[in-house]
Amino acid sequence: MVPDVSTGSDTRGLINYLFGPGRRDEHTDPHIVAAWDMAGAPDPGRDPSATYTQLAKRLDHHVDLRTRELGGKKPRKHVWHCPVRTEPGDRYLTDAEWADVARRVVAATGIAPHGDEKACRWIAVRHADDHIHILATTIRADGRRARTNRDGWRAQRECRKVEEEFGLRRLKSGDLTAPKTPTGAERAKAERQGQEVTAREWLREQAYAVAAAVRSIDDYFTVLTSLGIQVKPRVSAKTGEVDGYSLAAPGDTIWYGGSKLAPDLSYNRLTERLPTQEVTDRPQPVADPADSWRRTETAVRTAHTVLDSDDDAVAQGHLDAFGDTLHNLARAIPGPHQAELQAAARAFNRARRSAIRADHQAATELRQAAKELAHAPNIPGGLAIALVFAALHLARAVATWHAQRGHEQQAAAAEQAVHHLQASYQQAAEPVLADLTRRAPRPQTVQRFEAAVREAIPDHADRILTDPAWPALATTLARAESAGHNPRHLLAEVSARRELDTAERPAEVLNWRITAQPNRRAQAARTPSTWRTTRTTQAPQPLATRVNIRPEERGRRR
Repeated sequence: MVPDVSTGSDTRGLINYLFGPGRRDEHTDPHIVAAWDMAGAPDPGRDPSATYTQLAKRLDHHVDLRTRELGGKKPRKHVWHCPVRTEPGDRYLTDAEWADVARRVVAATGIAPHGDEKACRWIAVRHADDHIHILATTIRADGRRARTNRDGWRAQRECRKVEEEFGLRRLKSGDLTAPKTPTGAERAKAERQGQEVTAREWLREQAYAVAAAVRSIDDYFTVLTSLGIQVKPRVSAKTGEVDGYSLAAPGDTIWYGGSKLAPDLSYNRLTERLPTQEVTDRPQPVADPADSWRRTETAVRTAHTVLDSDDDAVAQGHLDAFGDTLHNLARAIPGPHQAELQAAARAFNRARRSAIRADHQAATELRQAAKELAHAPNIPGGLAIALVFAALHLARAVATWHAQRGHEQQAAAAEQAVHHLQASYQQAAEPVLADLTRRAPRPQTVQRFEAAVREAIPDHADRILTDPAWPALATTLARAESAGHNPRHLLAEVSARRELDTAERPAEVLNWRITAQPNRRAQAARTPSTWRTTRTTQAPQPLATRVNIRPEERGRRR
């Protein structure tokens, strides 16, 4: 059961909508199911002599009295509106049950507390099987405003109780950090335009993807503009500096402030993790293009250990940086499994924030690695899969971390991201593991590696050697040996990074950890000329190119 609180100033206009046919003739049998006074509330849906104007005057009675007291100045935002909707698949409630829901919601939110004779006036209108609309005026009989602070959260909390008592689907409790859901009008507009998502949702995903890749607020605005998105910075009259912004889809006239897209897309939150000025010291080109991928894989594994610490602020900072990593990973890996990575990044957006204030400074290493990944060339094959594998395990740990802290919506979002990452990993890894298995070294070499496993990881040797991925790991060990690694030392090193007790397929885990290791012989060959590499410069690419926005996405909503 989902409540959605909003405020306005037009009582008569909202009544016209509630009792009218709807924007697409979807309203059927509109009528009042509950009110502050059922005898005193005219019902245009049941009484042919009752008019919208009569109902509006009764509801606005206390508002009009207060307006006269204020010398004709009507109180601002005096209309309180809260649709309450059951989930698809729930049974249809009776009018009596909806009336009970309405009375509980207005009591819980401070509109009409139980036993308060001077409470606000309100009605609950039903014009569909699956929802009601609660309309109230927020001026009480004593002339004071109702105390409706945190009314959205209180309505949600009451709806969780109703779900349990009425046998409805139990939804996840929120913590006031969820983004605002699209309105019915926004959904209808998207449907008319043939769009699968609303402008609000599309802008939110574009903003997250761009913020993940850019290095400053200036870059953020520049890249959004290059994608055809309308950007309107807000300049403070006191300081003359930008202190907010709004976005609109290409060709649209509806603007959304950053905080209306998502709490962590507000200007203040963005400046906590992005500098406000253009960054001039761009990263120097690296000798090995794979280094950026390796650094990101290492940073993701490090973030996994951070979640085991007792510092929730540091952990929350890493979750936010991991959200950026998923967006850039989805951009950096083309192919048939890219869609699953993009879906994982979208799902994780809800898991990257909670009521815990993030320490972004502590997650600098992961965030910088993620931004390097946005500019790194595509590295097909094992290294990219190793990064996806590390991201999959971190997402699982995030789901557990949120669940342990009672963050139900975030835990569910992280589980959804795990589902998409698992699908992407399987699509990419299965053919690679099969190819590694086919290329297994000769039996004598395999026996030597078996001995190395038993010596380096004795407690897990039997599980590793009976794992279906063992032949693939043997091939990877042979390649690592050719690259200058000692197999026994390498196995000991990578197994010590994180315990293998909970790994269902320890040989597969070790395979990807070893795959992410650098080629030592290649590094040694590059060492004498390193000083030349660091002195070279690289012409900056266009920002939209560095963010790697696909051409077909630019201006898709024109």
